[in-house]
Amino acid sequence: MDDYDEFGNYIGPLSDSGSEVEEEEVEELPELEEAPPAPPAQDAGLQVMQVDDAPSQAVVLHEDKVYYPSASEVYGEDVETLVQEEDTQPLTQPIVEPEKVRSFAIEEQGLPEVRFDRAFMMNMLNFPEMVRNVAVVGHLHHGKTSLVDMLVYETHQLEIDVDKPLKYTDTHVLERERGMSIRCTPMSLVMRTTRDKSYLVNVVDTPGHPNFVDEVAAALRLVDGAVLVVDVVEGVMANTEAIIKFCLRERMPMTLVVNKMDRLILELRLPPQEAYFKVRHTIEEVNSVIAAHDPNPALRLSPERGNVAFASTDMGYCFTLRSFAKMYAQNAPVDVDAFAQRLWGNMYFDASSRGFSRKAPHADAPRSFTHFILEPLYKLYTQVLSADTNALKKTLHRLQIHLRPSAFEMDVRPLLRLVLNQFFGAPAGLVDMLASLPSAADATRQKVAQTLAAPPDAHLATEAAKGGRDGPLLVQVAKLFPTTDATEFRALGRVLSGTIARGDTIKVLGEGYSQDDEEDMALETVADVWIAESRYVVPAEAVPAGSLVLLGGIDTSIIKSATLVAQSLAPSETYTLRPVVQMTESVLKVAVEPLNPAELPKMLDGLRKVNKTYPLVTTKVEESGEHTLLGTGELYLDCVMHDLRVLYAEVEVKISDPVVKFCETVVETSAVQCYAVTPNQKNKLTLIAEPLEKGIAEDIERGALDVRLPPRQLAKVFQERYGWDALAARSIWAFGPADDGPNVLVDDTLPDEVDKKQLYLIREHIKQGFQWATREGPLCDEPIRNVKFRIVHAEVAPEPIQRGGGQIIPTARRAAYGAFLLATPRLMEPIFAAEVQAPAECVSAVYTLLARRRGHVVQDVPKAGTPLVTVKAYLPAMDANGFETDLRVLTQGQAFCLQSFDHWSVVPGDPTDTSIVLRPLEPAPPLGLARDFVLKMRRRKGLSDAIAVSSYLENDLVVALAQAGIEVA
Repeated sequence: MDDYDEFGNYIGPLSDSGSEVEEEEVEELPELEEAPPAPPAQDAGLQVMQVDDAPSQAVVLHEDKVYYPSASEVYGEDVETLVQEEDTQPLTQPIVEPEKVRSFAIEEQGLPEVRFDRAFMMNMLNFPEMVRNVAVVGHLHHGKTSLVDMLVYETHQLEIDVDKPLKYTDTHVLERERGMSIRCTPMSLVMRTTRDKSYLVNVVDTPGHPNFVDEVAAALRLVDGAVLVVDVVEGVMANTEAIIKFCLRERMPMTLVVNKMDRLILELRLPPQEAYFKVRHTIEEVNSVIAAHDPNPALRLSPERGNVAFASTDMGYCFTLRSFAKMYAQNAPVDVDAFAQRLWGNMYFDASSRGFSRKAPHADAPRSFTHFILEPLYKLYTQVLSADTNALKKTLHRLQIHLRPSAFEMDVRPLLRLVLNQFFGAPAGLVDMLASLPSAADATRQKVAQTLAAPPDAHLATEAAKGGRDGPLLVQVAKLFPTTDATEFRALGRVLSGTIARGDTIKVLGEGYSQDDEEDMALETVADVWIAESRYVVPAEAVPAGSLVLLGGIDTSIIKSATLVAQSLAPSETYTLRPVVQMTESVLKVAVEPLNPAELPKMLDGLRKVNKTYPLVTTKVEESGEHTLLGTGELYLDCVMHDLRVLYAEVEVKISDPVVKFCETVVETSAVQCYAVTPNQKNKLTLIAEPLEKGIAEDIERGALDVRLPPRQLAKVFQERYGWDALAARSIWAFGPADDGPNVLVDDTLPDEVDKKQLYLIREHIKQGFQWATREGPLCDEPIRNVKFRIVHAEVAPEPIQRGGGQIIPTARRAAYGAFLLATPRLMEPIFAAEVQAPAECVSAVYTLLARRRGHVVQDVPKAGTPLVTVKAYLPAMDANGFETDLRVLTQGQAFCLQSFDHWSVVPGDPTDTSIVLRPLEPAPPLGLARDFVLKMRRRKGLSDAIAVSSYLENDLVVALAQAGIEVA
């Protein structure tokens, strides 16, 4: 124990015994025999891995040890292997990516179960007299989609979820996120009337927001009637009025659904007598709008005529006077039709005589609509809303409404919907109203005459008007729908004549097609034919005349709309259907460019697809190279940009601040006759510019004036409607910038001064120069509007080679510019009509905000029967961006505002006045706005600040103007 200290360390004598023992142990170890060499591999392609050659006492570092063969040894010399020290893939990106499935819309997997036989539906396509094509139209949040949902519940075997609205036709991802319809959506349903007669109803749900009225116009082009949905509390709103006017212009029959009847009971809490007056006031509002634009008494909407229905789509019921009278007929022997006629208006029921009279039996007597319809409805609501379950069970037993015991434990809202569903049953009354609209067979003649740009005696016009399935093929395509993965488009059209089948080769005629210019025509093969059902499609071999059809494989040559005709149709007999007439214009503009310049081709492809998707979107490339998008409003462009970034281009896109589209005009006649000489000095054109008579441009744009009429008929219209003299009316040469534009070119030359035959030889060249000038004005390259150009003199070279298009077209443009700039040019800006609904205490905030943005109030009226006030105002589109957001912030969300383009207005100030001083970062003075807008627009487009009038005038004319005291810059 002395050999170790207290800590256990060895302190004894040193000894060599340990090393000797080790040496002895080493010597006793047996020698390792060498392993025999491995036999060669039988397969030359296989190599045996050698781990170690032989045991070795050498020290091998850890990093030099080899446990596994190298990659080159495993994969061979013909495979390139790389070793990277850093991971080049982000952690969010998997090494092996899964297959990407893009889906931007809700789509049913397979065909859902329906309550009608689909074979019966396909057979009904062959009977156009049993087909009704209707569009559901109305203002925002007035219940259009919910009305279609009610029809879907009736025809599809779906479970009702009261807490979550179905919104069956809102399939797009944006529609689900925003809670509003953005696109029109068709559905084909077989429904029965109160007389148990079945009809095939092709119903198209449309958006209600004013920014998306282009979808409404496209839907109305395809259908034969409109179902106008109006909230009974809000009544006729601005968009409702615009849609009514448009339907009257298109000669579209209308029916009315007075929706949200439950709001009278649950929100306003009006007694039945006052609720009747509110309902009647809403119907009269609609009729007053109709009468103001067409006093024809046949257009009047009235419940007695069967073209008005009452509904609460939120509660899932809809009824007409006849359908409610039929409910009474189940318990009493009454004449349903005669009884229904006495349920509206100043009709009273005398219980003592059990008869009806137009005179009230006593002072407090309720009208028949109140007594037989509203009072029972109120009582039913009251019973369900009360807490007395026993009383409710007795009432439901008398009404033969049988519910499960568990139903009485439900919340009030689902219980109320369940009771009302059983009380009213199927919406057969609504189908009665739809059946009163013209059938597909009856409406085809008027639709062909109204939309086909052909002489009335043309073979295609006469045969297509018959609407036969064996007639010449004629299909109007008004809308393109992207597939769920947004890779291709399907065309929605109306078969007006003939039958379109899968595999047919057809002519696709674009909007620019004419018999003289067949460039906008393509031959396509119909790949697929479907019946559209919103979230799914029903395949079909062929669809005959009278119905709506969804076509696949023909979208490559269609931009907005198109006409489809048979390939065998002779070119001399080929005519197009007129493009869809829109209710408004695209005036809001943004510039876009990809964040990564290398992705420009992707963005351009996305822009082409966006242009197909939205009817009123316009894409343009400025001279500066920037790509611009034009839309109807902020929400519209926001949806367009979402689809561009996410659906189509899949690239990051930078966007500029929104600006507006301007127009150029004149307010006086040209100071002198402005002439221009061709470069070869052989031709001379003299023009004068002056303002166009009021109302002509507006009538042309809204379709009230058809400029495609034959010259004699067009001259008669200008004489009778606008007071033109006979000579000027017969001398209209062209409209610009398009063939239906708001500018007119008139030949005002005299035969004794000008050789008319020579002048007519260059007419087409002058027309092209005029349309070029009106498409890009001299102030800031914006379109010219509301200007009449008169040709007062012309000198034309006798040799054809001296008067070619290269000489005449730019000269006509230069002469038009000179005449325009010498006629006191002005700038025009778009004006929005804003409609604000707010409580009375918030109205002052509306006035305050409008005053800051150059707006003004034109009407301030209370909404009948409600605590709300409706304020109507005009607001320049340039200052309208963000107005709705500011208004909601200022009123804490109590005010609701919608805006839409209304008219054009002249911007204050002279845009050519160089004496106006514009300081940076300071607002322009009121009379300097036009100059400020023009300079900023020219700089944005890469133009110089100076508007050189003298560059469009001949030198001797400039000198003559200077001598006359007219200074020209």
